[in-house]
Amino acid sequence: MGKTFDILIPELQSWLGRQRVFFVATAPLSGEGHVNCSPKGGDTFRVLDGNRVAYLDLTGSGIETVAHVQENGRIVLMFCAFEGPPKIVRLHGKGEVIYPGSGEFEELMGRFPRHGAARAIVRVTVTRISDSCGFGVPLMSFSGNRGLLDEWAERKGPRGLQRYRRDNNLRSIDGHEGYKMPDQPPDPPAAAVKPSGQQARQP
Repeated sequence: MGKTFDILIPELQSWLGRQRVFFVATAPLSGEGHVNCSPKGGDTFRVLDGNRVAYLDLTGSGIETVAHVQENGRIVLMFCAFEGPPKIVRLHGKGEVIYPGSGEFEELMGRFPRHGAARAIVRVTVTRISDSCGFGVPLMSFSGNRGLLDEWAERKGPRGLQRYRRDNNLRSIDGHEGYKMPDQPPDPPAAAVKPSGQQARQP
């Protein structure tokens, strides 16, 4: 029999912190819009207090979760036990997107390990906490986190990531506003070149 909780009790907080992957689901207000479900991993989740959690939003080709949360705030996080006793926990709540450059972002980032691909933090005020049996979830062993995303972000660098988000993250698949690009200085001009092909001296 599933249970509901008023707050994230210490036992739940500890269990949530041990899970290697979780799933986030959101939807736009429009009945014609696409429901989205995204997997998250890589030590990106934190419990902030008894009714608030947060996770790092890492750069990817999609921006559905951010777009939906910015439109209506609705979000649910689901955790499953793939090892040990069966258990599922769902955290329903109201989300908000916190962008780099704000004091809140810098303060929350101190709770996470460095992720070069981080583009925002999604903070959730949890309004419903429930668990269920999880008998249908298979047993699977964790073999490690993939390093591909951070390696990709390192190769891109800050300006490359900025361009990637501009090209891929400004709108959801339904056309809702996605990533809000922070103000950035323009790319530095290319060095002047003399007609002889030698680089001009810089002052």
